[in-house]
Amino acid sequence: MTYAIAAAGTGGHVFPGLAVGEALVERGVSRRDILYVGGNRLEATVYPREGFEFLSVELRGLKRSFSLANLGIPAVVMRAISTMAAEFRRRDVGAVLGLGGYVTIPAARAAKRTGAALAVAEQNAEAGLANAVASRWADVSFGAFAETMRIRNARWVGNPIRAQIAAFDRDSLRSAAFARYDLDEAIPVLGVFGGSLGAAAINDAVTTVAREWPSQPIQILHLAGSQHADELTRRSIDSVVPWKIVGFEDRMDLFYAACDLVVARAGGAVAELSATGTPSILVPGAFGSGNHQVHNAAAFRRAGASEVLEQDRLEELGALVASLIFSPERLALMVAACRSLAKPDAATVIAATLEDLHG
Repeated sequence: MTYAIAAAGTGGHVFPGLAVGEALVERGVSRRDILYVGGNRLEATVYPREGFEFLSVELRGLKRSFSLANLGIPAVVMRAISTMAAEFRRRDVGAVLGLGGYVTIPAARAAKRTGAALAVAEQNAEAGLANAVASRWADVSFGAFAETMRIRNARWVGNPIRAQIAAFDRDSLRSAAFARYDLDEAIPVLGVFGGSLGAAAINDAVTTVAREWPSQPIQILHLAGSQHADELTRRSIDSVVPWKIVGFEDRMDLFYAACDLVVARAGGAVAELSATGTPSILVPGAFGSGNHQVHNAAAFRRAGASEVLEQDRLEELGALVASLIFSPERLALMVAACRSLAKPDAATVIAATLEDLHG
């Protein structure tokens, strides 16, 4: 029998889904018995590259503003349900996991149509529309936070992260991290990443910080993404502090090991911040389903793990960084708060529950 994992669109869905598949493999399930379901975006590259079976179906997200394109969505969904159900029967799928986004609804209906057990996993403090609906049909729901709005009785297990991050040990990685990025171990490091959506505002604010930094020395380690790397490299010429630009990083454990403080969006990556005990300044973005980044950031602020800076106040970023990065006592409190939120074994817990559901 086979497991199906529906996770598509952005890295916030795709990589937690990948983490669960890898946890199933670690528990003895063959890669051939794990089927990923999605569209033609990031998932179409990531899952086959990692050696997993992948079913691509036509998918389309609901446009939030009025659009004639929305009128075709029911037909697209019905075709996706039929395609998935046929494949689930052919492969004898016994358990399906949905991680939110537009692939979850057809995968959930296909599970119900074929008699497979259904689980949903929500990465945010407020569930997106797809998981809020699919959870009504689910045998079990998982939440990344102690409370998950819009899903009743979600089991708090955390957001699945890959083993590399789950086993994170800053002390053992620190020297290798500084060598990888050619950083000075005596100078504090500000890490930055903005995600694929909304990176421009953070990039602009960090540019100002790098060019106008008035305080004690710092270094900036910036995960820019391939689409922004060249532009930021050009900007870094005018920086008054060392500003290292990285287009793509497949060793996120080394990135976190190098950083004393991180500026980031408040999407699914907050799970990595908590697991690695990394203090942060979160800049929630007003995009995606609902206000999930706002709620994620609020949860981290309440715990004391992060400071929150709204996007319309990004001109204050430099002052906030200076107030935190040179305060070891304050950073230590934030590290401890991160640990209180961390659930690094989420992928393993979800994988074990899927095995139980599979029967």
